[in-house]
Amino acid sequence: IVPQGTTELNMFGSIAAFEAGQRMAKVFATSTLVPESYHNNIGNCMIALNLAQRMKSDPLMVMQNLVIVHNKPTFEAKFAIACFNATKKYSPIRYKEIGEKGKDSYGMYAYAFDLKDGTVLKGPEITIKLAKGEGWYQRNKKWETMPELMLRYRAASWFIRTTDPGVMMGFQTS
Repeated sequence: IVPQGTTELNMFGSIAAFEAGQRMAKVFATSTLVPESYHNNIGNCMIALNLAQRMKSDPLMVMQNLVIVHNKPTFEAKFAIACFNATKKYSPIRYKEIGEKGKDSYGMYAYAFDLKDGTVLKGPEITIKLAKGEGWYQRNKKWETMPELMLRYRAASWFIRTTDPGVMMGFQTS
């Protein structure tokens, strides 16, 4: 199933690998440490295991940070930030505030330095006005109660998607 000298398993590469993947998925499906959407759901567990393998990430970390938004798998922004920072291709993500706090102009953008040449990589500016225009503000009360955190998460998500989309394999972030 697995080439000698490696621990990598393509669960969808053969019937034997698929069966091995199901055995691994059963462990997670019976655990109370995984989010509820994986409880007694071998299919969800196998898909999460496949994602973890492709991302070279820990399966439990993937399961704890993968959420479904509008029927689409989405990663939480904090997980995307951790994955981006772990590439070691860039400095850790930093943020620059813009506009005036308490106003629709308030916002921020994320940035990092390319560690090969020191280039500053700047992401799109995210403002409260943009959040309102996109409907994020109205759908999630946290935009009102903790706007700085929400701006950081959205700025980082857009920065990652525009700077190195391969980090999250094209997945959206929440």
